[in-house]
Amino acid sequence: MRIANCLIAALCVAGLAGFVRAETVAVGDRIEVQKPEGPAPTRGMSMQEVSRRFGEPAEKLPAVGKPPITRWKYRGYTVYFEYRTVIDTVTNR
Repeated sequence: MRIANCLIAALCVAGLAGFVRAETVAVGDRIEVQKPEGPAPTRGMSMQEVSRRFGEPAEKLPAVGKPPITRWKYRGYTVYFEYRTVIDTVTNR
């Protein structure tokens, strides 16, 4: 649950700051971010695995907060890492 709370906080801060915009979808009584349709990094992958399988991102943003949340922006989606592990991948607007 800690990871989910951190991701939500990071998405809120990033969204409010204008850094990342993700498509949101209402699912029942909650809101979720839209997942990329094609191949994309999945939860649990390391930064090294992501680089090897998907190439270098268009932009690497510095870590923010505790635990540190890092964002890598690719064309079409953004990958969120806690320390060096993927916690989520969301579609960019």
